[in-house]
Amino acid sequence: MGSKFGGIMGVGGGGGNDLGANFCDLAFYQKLGDNSNMSIDSLQSLQTSTGGGTTSMSVESVGSNNSHTFILQHGGLRSIPTNNSSVEHSVFRRGRVFHALSDDALAQALMDSRHPTEGLVNYDEWTIDLRKLNMGMPFAQGAFGKLYRGTYQGEDVAVKLLERPENNPERAQFMEQQFAQEVMMLATLKHPNVVRFIGACKKPMVWCIVTEYAKGGSVRQFLTKRQNRSVPLKLAVKQALDVARGMAYVHELGFIHRDLKSDNLLIFGDKSIKIADFGVARIEVQTEGMTPETGTYRWMAPEMIQHRPYNHKVDVYSFGIVLWELITGMLPFQNMSAVQAAFAVVNKGVRPIIPPDCLPMLGEIMSRCWDANPDVRPTFAEVVRLLENAETEITTTVRKARFRCCISQPMTTD
Repeated sequence: MGSKFGGIMGVGGGGGNDLGANFCDLAFYQKLGDNSNMSIDSLQSLQTSTGGGTTSMSVESVGSNNSHTFILQHGGLRSIPTNNSSVEHSVFRRGRVFHALSDDALAQALMDSRHPTEGLVNYDEWTIDLRKLNMGMPFAQGAFGKLYRGTYQGEDVAVKLLERPENNPERAQFMEQQFAQEVMMLATLKHPNVVRFIGACKKPMVWCIVTEYAKGGSVRQFLTKRQNRSVPLKLAVKQALDVARGMAYVHELGFIHRDLKSDNLLIFGDKSIKIADFGVARIEVQTEGMTPETGTYRWMAPEMIQHRPYNHKVDVYSFGIVLWELITGMLPFQNMSAVQAAFAVVNKGVRPIIPPDCLPMLGEIMSRCWDANPDVRPTFAEVVRLLENAETEITTTVRKARFRCCISQPMTTD
């Protein structure tokens, strides 16, 4: 077991062998996969690309991992007979699902004109006109929802559809509250570094949320395509500033994202970054009632992993990991599974290694952001100021510099 933790340096007594032994004792960790959240009833973030693009939203994932395909057989949705048109010969058709989606009951339920569109409570002006929505291909799904690419009034959009559970009133009520909350947040957040909300609507069996579509994909996809090659330092800091400014704005309004990671950061044409996927976000004043199981292990603050009380500083921790990604181009804790990383972060104080030739100012920001003590972590307003100073230093003293990772394999340290 110790061999699986190569490159780890633990703290607080005990070496790598202890880590392996202790990890085996955590049965509930072993039940979760690399992309799992802390519990099966959590909101599961889905960031999947098609043609290089990425959606900006999450899908509600409840039930077992084996339940992710049953939504197409919902008993309350009528199957519509169609011709045998192939996908490659299908075209967008205004106000209806095009041929490639003709067997998709969830999309049919949305576009079925026999059921009127319901207004959005307190946000009626954001109700989309389904006659102007062209549904494209689905490209990701969870137990109760799917993600599609489409167009709305000629603009490329990401469309999230959530299915109302037919035989589970309790779950249906919870999901409707989640839907209303996400609409409220997206309608409230207006910032150059936050994904733009286009609208939403409700039908008896399905809820729909539409946002702008990022053709540049996610930061994670961009870094993966680079295959750990050197990242231009100036661009990395510029994009980190985009994230920090967007998050400073989110926190100013009293919101917590709770799942800040490179998969949820979208790249637009000018290489700017916008924060996406507020499906698991919460209003900070509601912290006491929050489920702590949301988020993604590699980026998750230790207090969330341990189900301890937390505040907006969990986002700052996650940002520290994101900054490390932008600087190194690597996946955090790449030499571990996600659950191993979670255990190591909490029990051994493990963090990604800051390479020796990293700009000291940037290394200090990372270290402060991912400190185990939330009170030590800076606010995003302070992070913005520190990054602006780093950007000035790079511009004046490190022109044309590129950061080259000198580590042969991803490592971690305390």
